[in-house]
Amino acid sequence: MIDSLQSEDLRSSSDSDEELPVFDFLQPRPSTDVASQKAPKKPASSVLCSVGSADVMMISSDSEDDVPLAQRVKLRQERRSTPEEADDLPHRHLSASETGDATKATKRSAEEIRASREEALRRRQARERRQQDREALKQEQERQKAERRALAEASKSLRPEECIKHMVVAVDPALLQLEGGGTLLASVQALGCSCAIEKQPLPRSVTWARQAPSAQQNGAARVPEPHVVMQMTVEDFITLIHNYIQEERHSGSACSPTLTSWVRERQRLHPDKRLSLAVIELESYFRARKSRSQKRLRAAVAGEEAGGGKEKKKRRSGHAEKLPEVSRVEVEEAVVHLQLHTGVSVRFLSTWKEFSDHITMTTKAVAEAPFKRAREQTGFSFYLESEWAGGQRVDKAGKGLLQAWKRQIQQFNRVSSDVAAAILAAYPSPQLLKKAYSQCRTENEKLSLLSDLLIRRGEGVTSTTRRVGPELSKRLFLLMHSRDPEQNLDASL
Repeated sequence: MIDSLQSEDLRSSSDSDEELPVFDFLQPRPSTDVASQKAPKKPASSVLCSVGSADVMMISSDSEDDVPLAQRVKLRQERRSTPEEADDLPHRHLSASETGDATKATKRSAEEIRASREEALRRRQARERRQQDREALKQEQERQKAERRALAEASKSLRPEECIKHMVVAVDPALLQLEGGGTLLASVQALGCSCAIEKQPLPRSVTWARQAPSAQQNGAARVPEPHVVMQMTVEDFITLIHNYIQEERHSGSACSPTLTSWVRERQRLHPDKRLSLAVIELESYFRARKSRSQKRLRAAVAGEEAGGGKEKKKRRSGHAEKLPEVSRVEVEEAVVHLQLHTGVSVRFLSTWKEFSDHITMTTKAVAEAPFKRAREQTGFSFYLESEWAGGQRVDKAGKGLLQAWKRQIQQFNRVSSDVAAAILAAYPSPQLLKKAYSQCRTENEKLSLLSDLLIRRGEGVTSTTRRVGPELSKRLFLLMHSRDPEQNLDASL
């Protein structure tokens, strides 16, 4: 029996020594918690297991029987808290003084934010002002550049080869309705200038304007010129001259307007205009008047009296029969009186083609007038011939060389244009003169080569002649052969 009990004990002990099965979810999970590592070891009654991702704390009721279960759970949770949470715990309970300091810090930061916002606003406004100043400066520079460009264009438009392109010829519509209106319009357009058909203050007149370049883009202002050419009909012109003759004969008793009084009235109405008159086909009036005088003379000599048939023919002859008779001398007298008292000139033209040519030449003269006036302003009161200031232009074809040689001769003292022309007629170039010198045998013959050249002055019966003389001949010889740059050409040899 004893043996049976011992064998039974041995069997129970061996059974207790057998290893029990081990499950992973029942194994304790290693914890990195510092607090849990430092905590004292507890009895095996409490086991920490890992199920999935959640930590499950197993608490046995065998240990710590005197501590309530809820308090033990809370104690376990506090022990499992991380070091960072432990470090944050003291900061969670701040004193009243620390709370006041934090409030002051918050107030200071708000003031700083407001100050920084104001500073940013000031900087933005300053940046906007600088941008506006740059834009204003850029606009001013563009305006000045446009003004300089306009001045350059205006200066260029005054040149002889460019000025005609900037002219505007304004023609009265009543002038185009006459016989030569089409010819006039074609002649003006052939010049290359602009033509405008506009009603003018003076009927049957032509005015001019200049297109001055403007500083604005694609802008050109029209500057009117004072010149006006008015076409007068033969009927009006003869009538005004007849009134002038009647007034002169009757000592100013005539009430009808004369040529001078009519022009004065136009000048009073248009004081800014410079008027000139053009009369076309005045010769037809004098031819008709001469024909009538010859017919009357023949009728008086033959003793014929004007009959019914001839009378009817006279009535059909036109308005020339109704005009008063004025002689050529009376016309010249009236025109001279007009020029002396008003400064207005009268141009007599035979055909409408001549009138068109007159308008064309006037257009060119008006276009080139500013350039010529500027060229004459030399700035020296003693300098008379302003054309010498720019020298003589010579083109590639050699045009202008003759005038350059003539001016070179005229540089000598007391050498006029007539003297230079006489030398040019004999020797048109310096090379020909030098060749003539080389053909001379002696030195004296060279010095007197030009002495006997004739200088002619005037024309017709009033013309005079004289010789160049030995003095000028010597100076020209020195000019062509002297090797001394300091030699005085006027000194005697």
